[in-house]
Amino acid sequence: MDIKQNILDAVNEWLTPTFDTATQQAITELMTSSPKDLEESFYKNLEFGTGGMRGVMGVGNNRINKYTLGKSTQGLSDYLHTAFPNQPLKAVIAYDCRHNSDTLAKVVADVFSANGIQVYLFSSLRPTPELSFALKYLGCQCGIVLTASHNPPEYNGYKVYWEDGGQIVPPEDEGIINVIENLNYNQIKFTANEDLIQYIDTEVDQAFIKSSVENASFNTPAAAKENLNIVFTSLHGTSITLVPDTLSQAGYTNVNIVPEQAVPNGDFPTVKSPNPEEPEALAMALALADKTNSDIVIGTDPDCDRLGIAVRNNEGQMTLLNGNQTMILMTAFLLEEWKKAGKINGKQFVGSTIVSTPMIMELATAYGVECKVGLTGFKWIAKMIKDFPELKFIGGGEESFGYMVGDAVRDKDAVAATLLICEVAAQAKAKGSTVYKELLKLYVEHGFYKEHLISITKKGMEGLAEINQMMVTLRENPLKEINGQRVIMMEDYKSSVAKNLLTGEEEIMNMPKADVLIYYTEDGSKICARPSGTEPKIKFYISVNTALDTVENFSKVEAILNEKIKNIIIAMQLN
Repeated sequence: MDIKQNILDAVNEWLTPTFDTATQQAITELMTSSPKDLEESFYKNLEFGTGGMRGVMGVGNNRINKYTLGKSTQGLSDYLHTAFPNQPLKAVIAYDCRHNSDTLAKVVADVFSANGIQVYLFSSLRPTPELSFALKYLGCQCGIVLTASHNPPEYNGYKVYWEDGGQIVPPEDEGIINVIENLNYNQIKFTANEDLIQYIDTEVDQAFIKSSVENASFNTPAAAKENLNIVFTSLHGTSITLVPDTLSQAGYTNVNIVPEQAVPNGDFPTVKSPNPEEPEALAMALALADKTNSDIVIGTDPDCDRLGIAVRNNEGQMTLLNGNQTMILMTAFLLEEWKKAGKINGKQFVGSTIVSTPMIMELATAYGVECKVGLTGFKWIAKMIKDFPELKFIGGGEESFGYMVGDAVRDKDAVAATLLICEVAAQAKAKGSTVYKELLKLYVEHGFYKEHLISITKKGMEGLAEINQMMVTLRENPLKEINGQRVIMMEDYKSSVAKNLLTGEEEIMNMPKADVLIYYTEDGSKICARPSGTEPKIKFYISVNTALDTVENFSKVEAILNEKIKNIIIAMQLN
């Protein structure tokens, strides 16, 4: 096949002495054995998305390797010296169970130290939320975690956190990217100053566990905690290092850990995907729950920032909750506990995102607190905490199975969220209820909202072009009707315009630009289209709702909403 000139130029740069012999040999081999893989490796630079930089490991500027991470870290180092002049600079680095995460983390530490920056490097794998906590605990200006979350084994990634403990947002992200893009690979300082690299572990672990227990425990009686029968799986990831200890210190002693998935392993040998959103990922945990007659199943993704939950339904069978349902349960619980403690006075808020259930706003209104809604990604919820210091943050989440409890960690945190959902379950069981029954009560009280996610995977260069074209078509030919319902409003976050399709009126939205479209229909349905920032996918988020008069009518009303979702999928040709 003919290789385009821009790709050849990039390849030739990587064949210069700036790059080590092993890298050059791997590129030469690709040129002869797999020109297609060569093209995929070099056709563009890896970019920062909603979750930082994530990609397949290998050689090339579109791959995760010591040079792409080295260049990012060199640019970040240069930016830090400019952003914090005349200050001693400090950075903290964590990494997960993925192949090469430990060696890549050391490369990042080497580059920071070579630039005169004090580095705190975790001595072994740790959950991502601990990195956010450690950043503030150690007084650092930035932090890095090496992780690709729930992506397949061939992936790795690089997430950048700022001094508030949240991931980078404007203007820092744009400033850092500009510096990185203006760097040449031969400007990377790889020679470490080992005197500036300090390894950390137990002290930070214990501080983090203590903080998690303080933030996510709410006067649940000891007997109720001991009576809750829990199954937990780390899905071969980092949560095994902290979640069992956190539960134990909080008083939860009846924890059954899935043994086959307890050892960290970047191949994730027992699952197709280590993604707690996927029912198959929790199959072993569900089997153990039936064997041990457990009340709740909790599974975390490899870097322990997201969690999947299963509870017993009204027939006593284990059923998986989606991210919106767990978010509603945990937020409602927090609001009730804050209310009981007399801590709600109108100066509090909960956080959510534009792709998550609108039910969160109904909850916030019912308790007299504000609900702030941002773009997809917890970095925007963290930014809310920074932007509104006069308001106290209670908790927040989004549909992608993540939750943040309080502001000690400024990212989704499956350690505190695991403890919090156990508090919900323990208190429910103690009063003769269940998590499932508590959810149905919330639907009766605040409206029955049901969500569904469609993910369409389009890999590689051609896939990216297809996804872009789908978004162009939706913008240029906006849907006037979906499932027989008129579209009354379209929000385009790329142009920052909300347009009333009935009157033609337009309103400017005060939110950062993003490649997201949201349609609202006259019956209250909401459909959002958004390319993933971290995976080769385009996602469609569907939300429908109606009133639920009694818990007894749940199944009947759910069937109506399921039919509505099915018809929307057919109408939009997403099936």
